Amino acid sequence: MIRGVEVRRARIALVSPFRTSFGTETGRELLYLRVAGDEGRDSAAGGGTAGVDAWGVADGWGECVAMSEPGYSSEYVDGCEDVLRRFLLPLVGPDTTAAAFHDAARAVRGHAMAKATLETALLDRDLRLAGTSLAAHLGATRTRVPSGVSVGIQPDIPTLLRVVGAHLDEGYVRIKLKIEPGWDLEPVAAVRREYGHDVPLQVDANAAYTVAHAGHLARLDDHGLLLIEQPLPEDDVWGHAVLARTVRTPICLDESITSLEVARGAIEAGACAIINIKPGRVGGYLEARRIHDLCVERGVPVWCGGMLETGVGRAANLALAAMPGFTLPGDTSASARYFARDVTEPFVLREGGIDVPQGPGIGVRPIPEVLDAITERSDMVRVGANRAAR
Repeated sequence: MIRGVEVRRARIALVSPFRTSFGTETGRELLYLRVAGDEGRDSAAGGGTAGVDAWGVADGWGECVAMSEPGYSSEYVDGCEDVLRRFLLPLVGPDTTAAAFHDAARAVRGHAMAKATLETALLDRDLRLAGTSLAAHLGATRTRVPSGVSVGIQPDIPTLLRVVGAHLDEGYVRIKLKIEPGWDLEPVAAVRREYGHDVPLQVDANAAYTVAHAGHLARLDDHGLLLIEQPLPEDDVWGHAVLARTVRTPICLDESITSLEVARGAIEAGACAIINIKPGRVGGYLEARRIHDLCVERGVPVWCGGMLETGVGRAANLALAAMPGFTLPGDTSASARYFARDVTEPFVLREGGIDVPQGPGIGVRPIPEVLDAITERSDMVRVGANRAAR
């Protein structure tokens, strides 16, 4: 039985700044939820600094992927906490399941990242109680997934080449370059000259261009890229369809894909040939699975993007990326790519891939002393009997 939901805020530094077309990240403002039950309370299991209840063996964890400011999306971490406390946590009762919450949360418009955080924590708990891994629940077919790496916008070409070379030496099987107007043709050409056309290479614009740039973006066709990710604003699905008829390189949608229905419409409009599925962006892993299934049915390749998650979010993404439709390497990089010390046992790159957790639920949970060390505040929101699952 669910007793409450711990809301924990923390902050972790990145090992190096990560720059995209919408800003530079030097750290992550973190929001974790822990759905706490009565099962297996362990006084040594955590919660020390914040004075919250000890962790239980079947407690479920979720990590919010929103950034501190509304740059990548309209959601931001403080806003997610607000909507969770005021509108989403009141939907949770002693017996609420992830599926029941998913249905009830339809009454709240938008706020996909906030919804995904709570749904994931509930799903993690449901599966821990059932003794089933998230990977098995989603229908994963692999125990290790190939790992690509995302390279932010660099100060100059020599730095870019050093960074790309280091990642290739580490064993990453695909390179993704962040681009923006003024940082696109030259860096792509430089990477191809230095490392050849055998390296799987793609670019990500994070909506930095307009359809008027179609001719310019078509010049990327000569470099044999896997895809151009989200070149236009997220609401310009028609513009992406126009662009897809102009360039030979496959267009991949990221920010535009917010639900199953939007994905279906984008595919039917010819706006994309590939889709990046981010569970936080679509409201959780249940919706992500539905989008995956649609894409398999339509013959559209998918891959799993990243949002600089710590180990809690990374573990769940690996389970998703192990599903059969994920035929392209994702951004599920090793923990050391972003953090000097992850909050869970670190994910390590081995033979070009990362192992998918096989334990119940997401298969990991935070290391108490590590999480406590970065925690800024935490409290338990109690669940009342009048909030029972529908």
